[in-house]
Amino acid sequence: MMISRLEKRNIRNGLLFIAPWLFGFIVLQIYPIVYSFYLSLTQYSGFGTPMFIGLGNFKEFASDPILPKTIYNTLFYTALAVPIGIVVAIVLSLAMNQNVKEVSVYRAILYLPSILPAFALVFVWILFTNPQYGLMNRIFVSLGLPFIDWIGDPRFTKPSLVILAQYGAGGPALIFLASLRSIPKDLYESADIDGAGVFRKFFSITLPMLTPIILYQLIMGLSGGLQVFTQAYIISGGARGGTVGSQNSLFFYVLYIFQSAFKYSRMGYAASLSVLFFAVSIVIAAIVFRWGRSWVNYDV
Repeated sequence: MMISRLEKRNIRNGLLFIAPWLFGFIVLQIYPIVYSFYLSLTQYSGFGTPMFIGLGNFKEFASDPILPKTIYNTLFYTALAVPIGIVVAIVLSLAMNQNVKEVSVYRAILYLPSILPAFALVFVWILFTNPQYGLMNRIFVSLGLPFIDWIGDPRFTKPSLVILAQYGAGGPALIFLASLRSIPKDLYESADIDGAGVFRKFFSITLPMLTPIILYQLIMGLSGGLQVFTQAYIISGGARGGTVGSQNSLFFYVLYIFQSAFKYSRMGYAASLSVLFFAVSIVIAAIVFRWGRSWVNYDV
């Protein structure tokens, strides 16, 4: 098939336009991934020449006493933060969808926390939950509830981060709001004629129509939850060891990768941890997508 001169020029112009993105994609994403696979097979401190050791780093996983704790912490946090985050986002989207005069102001207020830098939210949270002068414990004590050290007691540090994560629910809530607006009103009118109540309409119409967005938020939430780093690093003093108390309750997997690479200068081992994380993430995503076939509804 012959390509005309105009088509050749259009292809050339198109390639020129996407060249900056293509260069960034290859240099900043593809190359680091490939290089990480190579480093995972070496012993490398970050200086000098990597020494090839084959699968030595991966064999070390079985004898690493810290790795199981980091995996447990990460999975525990993700298992709580992701479903709770989806529920909070749906509730916020329903609130944003109400037909009231000031709804635009409420939407802005609910969305603003999600665009604040993570480190800023963490520092506010530390002040809010401070065991000595934090407002949260003052409220708890005034209500006759027990005193809780949210950032010092290993039993409550991960639930504390789960609560903190909900401050970012405004972004997903806007996506759910757009999906709510796309649901045909005829479905609700038919349900009203049949005498369906609020809860019946929600579980029979609204929720099934939101399932594609729920699947999307589930994938994005799992990705973000498994990569939790900033909050734990700041609260636990990651530069000093990333621990809280004696139980390493905020020692998450990505924080362990960071420390292995930049604190202990074990770039090869950190790369092998990254490869494991990459493989597990793909497997989890594939399982979720396959599971989604049984409950995601794409039709009206």
